[in-house]
Amino acid sequence: MELAQAALLLGAGLAAGGVNAIAGGGSLITFPALIAIGLPPIAANVSNALSVAPGYGASVLGSRADLTGQARRIRRVLPTAVLGALVGCALLLVTSRRVFDLVVPFLVLGAAATLAAQARLRGLVGHPRENSPRRAAALLHVAVFLGALYGGYFNAALGVLLVAGLALVLDETLARVSALKNVLSATIGVVTVLVYSVFGPVNWAAVAVLVPATVAGGYLGARLARRVPARVLRAVIVTFGAAVGGLLLVRALTR
Repeated sequence: MELAQAALLLGAGLAAGGVNAIAGGGSLITFPALIAIGLPPIAANVSNALSVAPGYGASVLGSRADLTGQARRIRRVLPTAVLGALVGCALLLVTSRRVFDLVVPFLVLGAAATLAAQARLRGLVGHPRENSPRRAAALLHVAVFLGALYGGYFNAALGVLLVAGLALVLDETLARVSALKNVLSATIGVVTVLVYSVFGPVNWAAVAVLVPATVAGGYLGARLARRVPARVLRAVIVTFGAAVGGLLLVRALTR
Protein backbone atom coordinates (compact mmCIF):
# COMPACT_ATOMS: atom_id res chain seq x y z
CA MET A 1 0.00 0.00 0.00
CA GLU A 2 1.38 3.42 -0.99
CA LEU A 3 1.76 6.28 1.50
CA ALA A 4 -0.89 8.39 -0.24
CA GLN A 5 -3.36 5.51 -0.06
CA ALA A 6 -2.66 5.00 3.65
CA ALA A 7 -3.14 8.74 4.28
CA LEU A 8 -6.49 8.66 2.45
CA LEU A 9 -7.68 5.74 4.58
CA LEU A 10 -6.52 7.37 7.83
CA GLY A 11 -8.46 10.55 7.08
CA ALA A 12 -11.52 8.61 6.00
CA GLY A 13 -11.36 6.44 9.13
CA LEU A 14 -11.21 9.42 11.50
CA ALA A 15 -14.15 11.09 9.79
CA ALA A 16 -16.19 7.88 9.61
CA GLY A 17 -15.66 7.03 13.28
CA GLY A 18 -16.90 10.44 14.35
CA VAL A 19 -19.88 10.40 12.00
CA ASN A 20 -20.88 6.90 13.14
CA ALA A 21 -20.87 7.98 16.78
CA ILE A 22 -22.94 11.11 16.15
CA ALA A 23 -25.31 10.22 13.31
CA GLY A 24 -24.35 6.96 11.63
CA GLY A 25 -23.40 6.59 7.98
CA GLY A 26 -19.63 6.75 8.32
CA SER A 27 -19.25 3.76 6.04
CA LEU A 28 -20.26 5.99 3.17
CA ILE A 29 -16.91 7.71 3.77
CA THR A 30 -14.69 4.65 4.19
CA PHE A 31 -16.32 2.48 1.51
CA PRO A 32 -15.57 4.91 -1.36
CA ALA A 33 -12.06 5.37 0.05
CA LEU A 34 -11.47 1.62 -0.18
CA ILE A 35 -12.80 1.62 -3.73
CA ALA A 36 -10.51 4.57 -4.53
CA ILE A 37 -7.39 2.63 -3.54
CA GLY A 38 -8.35 -0.15 -5.96
CA LEU A 39 -10.32 -2.75 -3.98
CA PRO A 40 -13.17 -4.60 -5.76
CA PRO A 41 -16.65 -3.70 -4.39
CA ILE A 42 -17.23 -6.92 -2.43
CA ALA A 43 -13.76 -6.85 -0.88
CA ALA A 44 -14.24 -3.16 -0.07
CA ASN A 45 -17.62 -3.84 1.58
CA VAL A 46 -16.28 -6.69 3.72
CA SER A 47 -13.06 -4.87 4.65
CA ASN A 48 -15.09 -1.79 5.48
CA ALA A 49 -17.37 -3.72 7.84
CA LEU A 50 -14.37 -5.03 9.78
CA SER A 51 -12.68 -1.62 9.83
CA VAL A 52 -15.53 0.39 11.36
CA ALA A 53 -16.51 -2.23 13.97
CA PRO A 54 -13.86 -1.24 16.59
CA GLY A 55 -14.95 2.38 16.27
CA TYR A 56 -18.37 1.39 17.56
CA GLY A 57 -16.73 0.00 20.68
CA ALA A 58 -14.98 3.30 21.27
CA SER A 59 -18.32 5.08 20.82
CA VAL A 60 -19.76 2.94 23.63
CA LEU A 61 -17.01 4.11 25.97
CA GLY A 62 -17.58 7.71 24.96
CA SER A 63 -21.34 7.50 25.65
CA ARG A 64 -21.25 5.29 28.76
CA ALA A 65 -22.77 8.02 30.95
CA ASP A 66 -25.99 7.82 28.92
CA LEU A 67 -26.13 4.03 29.31
CA THR A 68 -26.86 4.29 33.04
CA GLY A 69 -30.02 2.36 33.85
CA GLN A 70 -30.16 0.57 30.49
CA ALA A 71 -28.29 -2.60 31.41
CA ARG A 72 -31.43 -4.76 31.66
CA ARG A 73 -32.74 -3.50 28.32
CA ILE A 74 -29.37 -4.16 26.68
CA ARG A 75 -29.22 -7.74 27.96
CA ARG A 76 -32.68 -8.42 26.52
CA VAL A 77 -32.05 -7.10 23.02
CA LEU A 78 -28.46 -8.27 22.44
CA PRO A 79 -29.53 -11.80 21.31
CA THR A 80 -31.94 -10.19 18.85
CA ALA A 81 -29.15 -8.00 17.50
CA VAL A 82 -26.85 -11.00 17.08
CA LEU A 83 -29.52 -12.98 15.25
CA GLY A 84 -30.37 -10.11 12.92
CA ALA A 85 -26.70 -9.48 12.12
CA LEU A 86 -26.12 -13.16 11.33
CA VAL A 87 -29.07 -13.18 8.94
CA GLY A 88 -27.75 -10.03 7.27
CA CYS A 89 -24.27 -11.49 6.84
CA ALA A 90 -25.77 -14.64 5.32
CA LEU A 91 -27.76 -12.53 2.84
CA LEU A 92 -24.62 -10.74 1.70
CA LEU A 93 -22.75 -13.98 1.17
CA VAL A 94 -25.50 -15.87 -0.70
CA THR A 95 -27.71 -13.35 -2.51
CA SER A 96 -27.31 -10.84 -5.35
CA ARG A 97 -25.82 -7.56 -4.24
CA ARG A 98 -27.46 -5.73 -7.16
CA VAL A 99 -30.96 -6.36 -5.81
CA PHE A 100 -30.16 -5.11 -2.34
CA ASP A 101 -28.25 -2.11 -3.71
CA LEU A 102 -31.55 -0.92 -5.17
CA VAL A 103 -33.37 -1.40 -1.86
CA VAL A 104 -30.75 0.11 0.47
CA PRO A 105 -31.27 3.79 -0.53
CA PHE A 106 -34.98 3.57 0.21
CA LEU A 107 -34.29 1.98 3.59
CA VAL A 108 -31.94 4.81 4.51
CA LEU A 109 -34.29 7.52 3.23
CA GLY A 110 -37.16 5.86 5.06
CA ALA A 111 -35.17 5.84 8.29
CA ALA A 112 -34.38 9.53 7.98
CA ALA A 113 -38.03 10.33 7.27
CA THR A 114 -39.11 8.21 10.23
CA LEU A 115 -36.90 10.16 12.61
CA ALA A 116 -37.98 13.50 11.12
CA ALA A 117 -41.67 12.64 11.54
CA GLN A 118 -41.22 10.89 14.89
CA ALA A 119 -43.89 12.89 16.73
CA ARG A 120 -46.56 12.33 14.07
CA LEU A 121 -45.74 8.64 13.72
CA ARG A 122 -46.06 8.19 17.45
CA GLY A 123 -49.61 9.42 17.08
CA LEU A 124 -50.26 6.51 14.71
CA VAL A 125 -48.41 3.70 16.49
CA GLY A 126 -48.92 5.03 20.00
CA HIS A 127 -46.50 6.90 22.24
CA PRO A 128 -44.13 4.54 24.08
CA ARG A 129 -45.72 5.54 27.38
CA GLU A 130 -49.10 4.35 26.11
CA ASN A 131 -47.95 0.89 25.04
CA SER A 132 -48.31 -2.15 27.25
CA PRO A 133 -45.02 -3.69 28.45
CA ARG A 134 -45.52 -6.67 26.12
CA ARG A 135 -46.22 -4.49 23.08
CA ALA A 136 -43.32 -2.18 23.90
CA ALA A 137 -40.93 -5.14 24.18
CA ALA A 138 -42.14 -6.61 20.88
CA LEU A 139 -41.71 -3.30 19.04
CA LEU A 140 -38.21 -2.90 20.46
CA HIS A 141 -37.16 -6.37 19.31
CA VAL A 142 -38.57 -5.75 15.82
CA ALA A 143 -36.67 -2.47 15.53
CA VAL A 144 -33.42 -4.04 16.73
CA PHE A 145 -33.73 -7.10 14.48
CA LEU A 146 -34.41 -5.09 11.32
CA GLY A 147 -31.58 -2.69 12.09
CA ALA A 148 -29.15 -5.54 12.81
CA LEU A 149 -30.17 -7.40 9.65
CA TYR A 150 -29.40 -4.28 7.62
CA GLY A 151 -26.11 -3.78 9.46
CA GLY A 152 -25.00 -7.32 8.80
CA TYR A 153 -25.57 -6.85 5.09
CA PHE A 154 -24.54 -3.27 4.39
CA ASN A 155 -23.16 -1.08 7.17
CA ALA A 156 -23.65 2.41 5.71
CA ALA A 157 -26.12 4.54 7.70
CA LEU A 158 -26.68 1.76 10.24
CA GLY A 159 -26.79 4.38 12.97
CA VAL A 160 -29.53 6.32 11.18
CA LEU A 161 -31.68 3.21 10.92
CA LEU A 162 -31.13 2.21 14.54
CA VAL A 163 -31.76 5.67 15.96
CA ALA A 164 -34.92 6.06 13.87
CA GLY A 165 -36.33 2.73 15.02
CA LEU A 166 -35.30 3.04 18.66
CA ALA A 167 -36.50 6.64 19.03
CA LEU A 168 -39.90 5.58 17.74
CA VAL A 169 -40.44 2.80 20.28
CA LEU A 170 -38.53 4.04 23.36
CA ASP A 171 -39.50 6.83 25.74
CA GLU A 172 -35.95 8.11 26.14
CA THR A 173 -33.92 11.19 25.30
CA LEU A 174 -32.14 11.14 21.97
CA ALA A 175 -28.78 11.08 23.76
CA ARG A 176 -29.74 7.86 25.58
CA VAL A 177 -31.15 6.37 22.38
CA SER A 178 -27.88 7.23 20.64
CA ALA A 179 -25.91 5.54 23.43
CA LEU A 180 -28.00 2.37 23.06
CA LYS A 181 -27.47 2.59 19.31
CA ASN A 182 -23.72 2.55 19.92
CA VAL A 183 -23.98 -0.67 21.96
CA LEU A 184 -26.07 -2.37 19.29
CA SER A 185 -23.77 -1.15 16.51
CA ALA A 186 -20.78 -2.55 18.39
CA THR A 187 -22.55 -5.90 18.80
CA ILE A 188 -23.41 -6.03 15.11
CA GLY A 189 -19.81 -5.10 14.36
CA VAL A 190 -18.50 -8.06 16.39
CA VAL A 191 -20.75 -10.43 14.44
CA THR A 192 -19.60 -9.07 11.08
CA VAL A 193 -15.96 -9.32 12.15
CA LEU A 194 -16.37 -12.98 13.10
CA VAL A 195 -18.29 -13.93 9.96
CA TYR A 196 -16.43 -11.89 7.35
CA SER A 197 -12.97 -12.65 8.71
CA VAL A 198 -13.67 -16.33 8.03
CA PHE A 199 -15.83 -16.23 4.89
CA GLY A 200 -15.19 -12.82 3.29
CA PRO A 201 -12.42 -11.52 1.00
CA VAL A 202 -10.82 -9.18 3.56
CA ASN A 203 -7.95 -6.84 2.67
CA TRP A 204 -6.13 -6.92 6.00
CA ALA A 205 -3.65 -4.15 5.12
CA ALA A 206 -6.51 -1.70 4.61
CA VAL A 207 -8.19 -2.89 7.81
CA ALA A 208 -4.97 -2.36 9.79
CA VAL A 209 -4.85 1.27 8.65
CA LEU A 210 -8.54 2.05 9.18
CA VAL A 211 -9.11 0.44 12.59
CA PRO A 212 -7.09 2.85 14.79
CA ALA A 213 -8.51 5.81 12.88
CA THR A 214 -12.15 4.73 13.35
CA VAL A 215 -11.52 4.01 17.05
CA ALA A 216 -10.16 7.52 17.63
CA GLY A 217 -12.92 9.10 15.59
CA GLY A 218 -15.62 7.05 17.32
CA TYR A 219 -14.53 8.06 20.82
CA LEU A 220 -14.26 11.75 19.98
CA GLY A 221 -17.57 11.70 18.12
CA ALA A 222 -19.42 10.11 21.03
CA ARG A 223 -18.05 12.73 23.42
CA LEU A 224 -19.21 15.47 21.07
CA ALA A 225 -22.68 13.92 20.70
CA ARG A 226 -23.33 14.33 24.45
CA ARG A 227 -22.83 18.10 24.13
CA VAL A 228 -25.14 18.59 21.16
CA PRO A 229 -28.78 19.66 21.93
CA ALA A 230 -31.40 17.03 21.05
CA ARG A 231 -33.00 19.18 18.36
CA VAL A 232 -29.65 19.80 16.67
CA LEU A 233 -28.65 16.14 16.96
CA ARG A 234 -31.93 15.03 15.37
CA ALA A 235 -31.48 17.54 12.53
CA VAL A 236 -27.93 16.31 11.91
CA ILE A 237 -29.03 12.68 11.80
CA VAL A 238 -31.99 13.37 9.49
CA THR A 239 -29.91 15.54 7.16
CA PHE A 240 -27.05 13.08 6.98
CA GLY A 241 -29.43 10.17 6.49
CA ALA A 242 -31.15 11.93 3.61
CA ALA A 243 -27.79 12.72 2.01
CA VAL A 244 -26.58 9.13 2.42
CA GLY A 245 -29.80 7.73 0.95
CA GLY A 246 -29.66 10.11 -1.99
CA LEU A 247 -26.05 9.27 -2.80
CA LEU A 248 -26.70 5.54 -2.54
CA LEU A 249 -29.72 5.87 -4.85
CA VAL A 250 -27.72 7.79 -7.46
CA ARG A 251 -24.93 5.22 -7.29
CA ALA A 252 -27.36 2.31 -7.65
CA LEU A 253 -29.19 3.84 -10.63
CA THR A 254 -26.06 4.89 -12.51
CA ARG A 255 -24.29 1.52 -12.38
